[in-house]
Amino acid sequence: MGKIYFLMGKSASGKDTIYAKILSDPSLSLKPYVGYTTRPKRAGETEGVEYHFTTEQDLKAFEASGRLIEKRVYHTIYGDWYYYSVDDENTDLDSYDYLYIGTLESYVQMRDYYGEDKLVPIYIEVEDGLRLLRAIEREQKQKDPGYAEVCRRFLGDCADFSEENLKAAGIEKRYDNTDLKTCLDEIYQTVFGRESSPDSLHKDSFL
Repeated sequence: MGKIYFLMGKSASGKDTIYAKILSDPSLSLKPYVGYTTRPKRAGETEGVEYHFTTEQDLKAFEASGRLIEKRVYHTIYGDWYYYSVDDENTDLDSYDYLYIGTLESYVQMRDYYGEDKLVPIYIEVEDGLRLLRAIEREQKQKDPGYAEVCRRFLGDCADFSEENLKAAGIEKRYDNTDLKTCLDEIYQTVFGRESSPDSLHKDSFL
């Protein structure tokens, strides 16, 4: 029976980079569990890769059909952005293992939906000062940088991933991503029980 390896962490903790490196390792044979969002695509993102980019009308249709697993809303300076998961035709846990990026809240809801034995949490952590610097560097690459939104997300994550919430969700193990190579080594050894792939360990920019 398959599992969903669930990557989570505060914004700019480097989880997108880690996700890409793990997913690209053919020896792990992981499939992407692609979530849905109503926010606009960022520069460099591709439909069906980072997310399925949808409208609020699409979200309502999934809710009406009973296929919605969980949803979160963020009240941004650009309006409400929804992120959500759908029980769709792309998920076959009888045959495959998956890799997913989500929030602590979505982890809990997906764990309750699929069962605790199906979800493997991988919580990525970075010291807040370094994380904020990375967030700003990432936003500078956007066509129209939104620094106010970076600040909102930074403060929101501090609340969403509070120690109280982490404890309530049963998250005990943390993977420090101050150094990408060290972090990947620990994830491979702890989660997958093997050495990391040499191809996954070269330095890269944090997403």
